[in-house]
Amino acid sequence: MSALTDPIADFLTRLRNASQAGLSEVLAPYSKIKFEIAKILKQEGYVSSVDIEKAGEFQNIKIVTKFVNRAPAITGLKRVSKPGLRKYVGAKEVPRVLGGLGITILSTPKGVLSGREAKKENVGGELLAYVW
Repeated sequence: MSALTDPIADFLTRLRNASQAGLSEVLAPYSKIKFEIAKILKQEGYVSSVDIEKAGEFQNIKIVTKFVNRAPAITGLKRVSKPGLRKYVGAKEVPRVLGGLGITILSTPKGVLSGREAKKENVGGELLAYVW
């Protein structure tokens, strides 16, 4: 098994591919940050459910994708901050996605938050992804 350079990008790619392929569920290797990202997607209504599943000695994140009128709720995902080029924003500079129709996901000192929560808490941080 090879080591991943960017596990968050791998997680988002798995989610994007499953949505576009019309799959009902996605399994991804567990990590705290990926689980927090999945919980934000659940809170914002992009996925139906998020669970931790034990497979042998390893844990997986099981995500049940959501469909609205037979179309996936997630139409796009974009990784913003990458290992080669980190992207940080202040509390006042949190960007809006598609004029407010999408969400931003940030890693802040108060944990992983959506852009709206980060503005409310008045914290900035590393801009992880855009979801629409």
